[in-house]
Amino acid sequence: MTAKEKESGKLKITQIKSGIGYHHTAKKTLIALGLRKMHQTVVQPNNAAIRGMIFKINYLLKVEEA
Repeated sequence: MTAKEKESGKLKITQIKSGIGYHHTAKKTLIALGLRKMHQTVVQPNNAAIRGMIFKINYLLKVEEA
């Protein structure tokens, strides 16, 4: 599988933990991903920028391929 094939598609991202009590950059990253509430799910493109944000706050998220 090439890098381009790996990046294609969508990711289904669900917030599973609250951002309360975590560093403000974690909260800003949740907002940048489009997550505002607990158990909210958003669909984002599978690209390097989104994967980097997910990696930064993976302890607050559940990620699936859509």
